Amino acid sequence: MNNTSIVGEKIKAIRQTKQISVEELVERTGLAAEQIESIEENKVIPSLAPLIKIARALGVRLGTFLDDQDESGAVVCRSSERTGKSISFSNNALSARTHMQYHSLSASKSDRHMEPFIIDVEPTDEVSYELSSHEGEEFIYVMEGMVEVAYGKKKHVIEAGDSIYYDSIVPHHVHGFEGQAAKILAVVYTPI
Repeated sequence: MNNTSIVGEKIKAIRQTKQISVEELVERTGLAAEQIESIEENKVIPSLAPLIKIARALGVRLGTFLDDQDESGAVVCRSSERTGKSISFSNNALSARTHMQYHSLSASKSDRHMEPFIIDVEPTDEVSYELSSHEGEEFIYVMEGMVEVAYGKKKHVIEAGDSIYYDSIVPHHVHGFEGQAAKILAVVYTPI
């Protein structure tokens, strides 16, 4: 079982434990029932925006869907422990295509308010993308390659060694510049 399927299973388990119907979750999130069911059944790989809406509607942190354990003290994430353990998210919530592999740097930290990731941005031939938005803030530091961040009506090219910090309520999209691969450190903050 991969970590992406665990996300769908955790969402469904939390929803059922809290005795929230799919219809009620639809009302709380504004997402389509088919989209929620597809996420729970692992038929589609969601983007972060619908996951954040679901987390807020269920009254849990985004990290709850990614958690391995509950450690309340300091958590050390060794690079050797990250290898091969990633979660894929799509760049379009209604599509199953993926363009990023997320490696959580805090999956075992309980009660966290930030979600730090190392993200492998895959090369792609896609030239169109859909902007998404959610409450919170994002910080991106480019480790390798170059990324383009579409932010509102502007586009920013961020090179290795550069960073960008923005309010994620503004519609945005991150992808490799000119379809090239890149590696980034991203920290996502979402209020509960």
